[in-house]
Amino acid sequence: MKQSLQLKMGQHLTMTPQLQQAIRLLQLSTLDLQQEIQEIVDTNPMLEVSEENDTSNNSDIENNDSATDLQANANNNSNTDSIIETVGDDYIAANAAETPVDKDDTSRNDDADWQDNIPSELPVESNWDDVYTNAPTSSGSQSLDFNEMADLDNRNSSAESLSSHLMWQLNLTPMSDIDQLIATAIIDALAPSGMLSISPEELLETFDDELEIELDEIEAVRHRIQQFDPLGVASTDLTDCLMVQLAQLPSQTPWREQAAQIINRHLNLLASRDFTQLIRRTRLKEHELGEVIQLIRSLNPQPGDAYQDNAAQYVVPDVFVEKHKGRWLVQLNPDIAPKIRINTEYASLVKRADSSSDNTFLRDNLQEAKWFLKSLHSRNETLLKVASRIVEHQREFLEHGEEAMKPLVLHDIATDVEMHESTVSRVTTQKYMHTPRGIFELKYFFSSHVATAEGGECSSTAIRAIIKKLVSAENTRKPLSDNKIANLLDDQGIKVARRTVAKYRESMSIPPSNERKRIT
Repeated sequence: MKQSLQLKMGQHLTMTPQLQQAIRLLQLSTLDLQQEIQEIVDTNPMLEVSEENDTSNNSDIENNDSATDLQANANNNSNTDSIIETVGDDYIAANAAETPVDKDDTSRNDDADWQDNIPSELPVESNWDDVYTNAPTSSGSQSLDFNEMADLDNRNSSAESLSSHLMWQLNLTPMSDIDQLIATAIIDALAPSGMLSISPEELLETFDDELEIELDEIEAVRHRIQQFDPLGVASTDLTDCLMVQLAQLPSQTPWREQAAQIINRHLNLLASRDFTQLIRRTRLKEHELGEVIQLIRSLNPQPGDAYQDNAAQYVVPDVFVEKHKGRWLVQLNPDIAPKIRINTEYASLVKRADSSSDNTFLRDNLQEAKWFLKSLHSRNETLLKVASRIVEHQREFLEHGEEAMKPLVLHDIATDVEMHESTVSRVTTQKYMHTPRGIFELKYFFSSHVATAEGGECSSTAIRAIIKKLVSAENTRKPLSDNKIANLLDDQGIKVARRTVAKYRESMSIPPSNERKRIT
């Protein structure tokens, strides 16, 4: 085969390091962004954290010169009752400008698509030496008062585990060495719920034969542990657990004997809510059975749950939304990252014509610092733009709640902001919005739709809210079946199949009708 040279022209997309960095920053959560900024500041001498207080952030929203009206053509929309604004200068830039690029730098063309998607409504005008205005985090110069410092250990300390709580009680209980060994083995064999994860027979097999431990000894120690706090721990099954707790109630407790009868003999009927059979077998009247069941419900079927690690997971909102004088205002959270800026002293050391290694090092770090600030600026402009469009679409939700949520998909927002759906997906992942109705992930505002009888659309989030409302208002003696809920939705003009109702109900952890039945 003869070899030859051919000249071809074509186009292809090149992902420059700067573009890759901008995209990566865009999808970072608040915590990850803070870590990324700290790492960059630690490794790049051209960047520094500003400890100066920026009083401009405290200016009144109403007087902010950068407030951008997203409803400039509101008069053309007959159904627009409120105005949505974005407040940009409180967070994005004190007067940020585009990074100066040398004429021979060709990477700018590769980033054209990305830069074209930056919202044009928010002005960008200043030098890179200006401060990138974010409020300082706890690592800044702000000091803690004595009470806050004293409370740090309580905030960061982990909750006591079930095992440690039981071991503390065991150390205070007089026992022989063998019983102490058995008790420790029992505590180690507990499930998170507090129940024994293996049978006493299986536990016996774990001990050395030389100890000559018998099953009766294990049972005796287990019964003692069952009296520890929480009461009923180390039980072998639910009946055992509930009976231990019931036995500790005063003997004069009303319906105590009847409750013991149901737990011992008819727990399966109670679990299936077969109240008719319970009444027939226990010979109790309906209101009497209700009292007995109320007593059983006061017991704890999983005593270890209180000692599981249920520490609250805090999220820091990226966007604040509030209604101010009849106008919905959207602004970025100024506290999610420290203030960073170019170190002017180091930047002044860069010499244009000098090609020494030291000067090259400074020049490269200066360029990286500028691109990093540029990427941060682009990230926040994009986040503000997307959040504003979401608020524009979901004003009814902010005004009236979940039942007024409108259908919304990524394509709708991508069209509005003239970006790709993948970019919108990155922006809305692990980003949170603080609203008067609570804190929501941006993805929460996106949902599929169901057709209505009038030819319109209803959000799946709104349908879930309606189902939840119907269930909360139902007669607990005759709970609504999925088919009945579907019929009630149909009466409201929402066409939903029974299996769809079941899917929505299960997604909200609402049990089926037979499990929601009550006699009290």
